[in-house]
Amino acid sequence: MNNIYLITKREFLTQVKKKSFVLLTLLAPLMIIGFGAVIGLMFKANESHTKIEVVDNSGLFKGQIKSNEKLNYIFVSASDEKSKIKHLKDNESVDGILVLPSINEQNFDQFQKNTRLIINNKIGFDTKMQIVSDINSVIRKEKIKKLGIAETQLENLDKSFELKTINVSNDDKEDSDLTFGVKAGLSMALMYVTFMFIIIYGVRVMRSVLEEKNNRVVEIIISSVKPFELMMGKILGVTLVALTQFIVWITMSVIGALFLNTGFSSIQKSIPGGDQSMINKLDITQIATQVSHSLLELNFPLIIFVFIVFFLLGYIFYSSIYAAIGSAVDNETETQQFTLFAILPLTLGMYGSFSLMNNPDGPLGFWLSIIPFTSPVAMIARIPYGVPAWQIALSIGLLLITTVFMIFLAGKIYRVGILMYGNKATLKELWKWIRS
Repeated sequence: MNNIYLITKREFLTQVKKKSFVLLTLLAPLMIIGFGAVIGLMFKANESHTKIEVVDNSGLFKGQIKSNEKLNYIFVSASDEKSKIKHLKDNESVDGILVLPSINEQNFDQFQKNTRLIINNKIGFDTKMQIVSDINSVIRKEKIKKLGIAETQLENLDKSFELKTINVSNDDKEDSDLTFGVKAGLSMALMYVTFMFIIIYGVRVMRSVLEEKNNRVVEIIISSVKPFELMMGKILGVTLVALTQFIVWITMSVIGALFLNTGFSSIQKSIPGGDQSMINKLDITQIATQVSHSLLELNFPLIIFVFIVFFLLGYIFYSSIYAAIGSAVDNETETQQFTLFAILPLTLGMYGSFSLMNNPDGPLGFWLSIIPFTSPVAMIARIPYGVPAWQIALSIGLLLITTVFMIFLAGKIYRVGILMYGNKATLKELWKWIRS
């Protein structure tokens, strides 16, 4: 055990003392937020402002279709229609002319056939759909008038029904639509992070083993420690590295959620006289505050506990496989034939977990979160929705037993493979090493 501790300590300190590790750990969340902001700015920068001149021969649409920050309607006289169309190609200040014909005897089908949008350049698909939507909105109102239905009656008919959901399994708390969305987002985020980090750190263990094997450093190390101790030291050392990063990120996330939940709400209350322009500017912060509030209402201690336990067990389970692969081959090219056995179950668990949003307690979600090969990602995907304690306990127990068994098998392969050179490993060879 002392040798395992020393190797674990060396592996851990070697990684965390690197400047790249410190920078990545502290800056990764900020980089992700910044990356999202850059993507948002890119979409914003690519937005176009379209100016459309409208020839309204019916006299119905003026005053009813409104301009916005992306689309500007300019109504012109019907007598100028031919002249406007003729000079459109040379008019760089206008993007198009919308010709709306007269509506004879409420014949809207004929009106649709004769409506034209003449453009002098390409316009975006969303711009065209906005124009269609604006025209359709006015026509809809006219059809309603023809039926003799008042606008207030229609608004009452179109009024959406809001269903209040009370969760008796969660202290009778109300689950709003936002809460469902937050649970789904958190579920997918935790599952994806676990999936990626198990693969990333598992591959790191495999490459570390392979590098020491190729450099023949392992021959010197093996003279002082047992192969199993070396393997476990490497796995546990990298495990602590990953755990350190997660603890830092979880702490930063909780502090950020608390700040959004309290900081922006106090700013909002300080707005004098309900200044509408200021309130509009705070729409994004309002959403962020609501999201953070919904996050803090979840059972975070249980979520964090389950996340850490299943990540650690899942990581040790799959890292044992990766360590065995690294010891059994001589170069990275040969690892490809074996890494598929580690990636496929995780991938199956991840894609299967996408269905959990609609039915987290269904049979697929249950079995994916119980079977050890898929439970590290599936149980983490289910936990924001709430999972019975007995299922969590059963899943942890099965995963723990399977992890111990996998460590035993990996140790048998590692013991023989780490000192084997020039012998291409096959499944038949691996089976002989396990039985030996």
